[in-house]
Amino acid sequence: MKLTVWTYEGPPHVGAMRVATGMTGLHYVLHAPQGDTYADLLFTMIERRNHRPPVTYTTFQARDLGSDTADLFKQTCRDAYERFRPQALIVGASCTAELIQDDPGGLAEAMGLPVPVIALELPSYQRKENFGASETFFQLCRHLVRPVERTPEVSCNILGPTGLGFRHRDDVEEVERLLGELGIAINVVAPMGSSPIDLQRLGAAHFNVLLYPETGEAAARWLERELGQPFTKTVPIGVGATRDFLTEVADLAGVSAQTDESRLRLPWYSTSVDSTYLTGKRVFIFGDGTHAAAAARMARDEMGFEVVGLGCYNREFARPIRALAKDYGLEALITDDYLEVEEAIERLQPEMILGTQMERHIGKRLGIPCAVISAPVHVQDFPARTSPQMGWEGANVIFDTWVHPLVMGLEEHLLHMFREDFEFHDEAGASHHGHRAAQPTAHEEAAPDGVSDAGAPILWLIDAERELRKIPFFVRGKARRNTETFALEKGLSQISIDTLYEAKAHYAR
Repeated sequence: MKLTVWTYEGPPHVGAMRVATGMTGLHYVLHAPQGDTYADLLFTMIERRNHRPPVTYTTFQARDLGSDTADLFKQTCRDAYERFRPQALIVGASCTAELIQDDPGGLAEAMGLPVPVIALELPSYQRKENFGASETFFQLCRHLVRPVERTPEVSCNILGPTGLGFRHRDDVEEVERLLGELGIAINVVAPMGSSPIDLQRLGAAHFNVLLYPETGEAAARWLERELGQPFTKTVPIGVGATRDFLTEVADLAGVSAQTDESRLRLPWYSTSVDSTYLTGKRVFIFGDGTHAAAAARMARDEMGFEVVGLGCYNREFARPIRALAKDYGLEALITDDYLEVEEAIERLQPEMILGTQMERHIGKRLGIPCAVISAPVHVQDFPARTSPQMGWEGANVIFDTWVHPLVMGLEEHLLHMFREDFEFHDEAGASHHGHRAAQPTAHEEAAPDGVSDAGAPILWLIDAERELRKIPFFVRGKARRNTETFALEKGLSQISIDTLYEAKAHYAR
């Protein structure tokens, strides 16, 4: 294992917890040491749920290892059943408990509890969180779903949403609205919002709508194979993808694909003169496979951006992301090491990042705006308002999320253009701060001493530094680095205005 400050995915038992937390009537007994209960905070603090996850831990301690931890697990199972009376139990081990090999599944199944007990085999040292969620949902379907008579009206199941999912709650609402406009009934939404009893009714639907392949595709493929239920392949993120999704759903249901696009606000701006400011903006995209692929299509085809980098952290989606990147003339970045992602961003110098909470931190350090498109996310990405990523309203939300950092960047650029004005110059503080003089930034303090960003002994002359400040802030860092690299290659120890413009001409070739 590799120790790291940040991680894109947690261990697989966190994925199982996401499934259990999104459901009702299901309880998770987790064989885990004291300390592994930190995962509760993911739901109560970050997702801001009003109740803790339905998980009971054995919380064994060091002194318990000298006795029988298997008995401790069995007693915990009994206590959990007596206290919560769930419709079904799932049992498993955390990464630490996996090492003591107590076989929680075998122990629980031998206890004869009066509800289904489903053992989870989640290899903590080989797989990660999304796999854990996918495998848990698949095992629940495999143990609980049985063939039943189809509903009289055309209906579908919605598969994939979980607790702690990025905008899953809001996406489901938007997709339900789209399906309602087509006259298609919703049979079951699972796993989030369902119970073990609801899962037994999955077979009544005529087809399945797969929203999140990372967590629902294994179950969707099993349902297709065992019950003859086809499932959708298009994820409706973006205008084009939503139209394709509705066409696919209409074909499966045998209805017309007509729907109300009056709520859609993105296209009119894309054809307006104002949108020319966005055309050709260079963006770097990184996240889970599903959201990264959707963002790439939307960025290029609907916003007019230039995609200069594309990748994902979940290796299960490496093949389709590599194929997609090839279509964009790129080499995909498949990694779960955020330092590799940061290195790629620093090398490519995009004008905006579309990424995760990790890339938001990277963007702050590099001075590049970032819009979050994928988990992992933080508390600000679980808004109290409805804010989907899918469907017509999702396209509107994404448009706002992506455009605002660039438009605000333009505003800052205009302020820099007029910085010599009496109202905007460096010594004039913001008007809402009572005209207090602005403090120089750390970089501005360092520049006169002749220390470059890279630590090279290069002196920026005052006129060159002043000219550099006229460059828009979102490309200023790249201009500084390119100029310093040019000066080093030419053997120069100081940078003048002439050097700045010579470097510009050199890199423009």
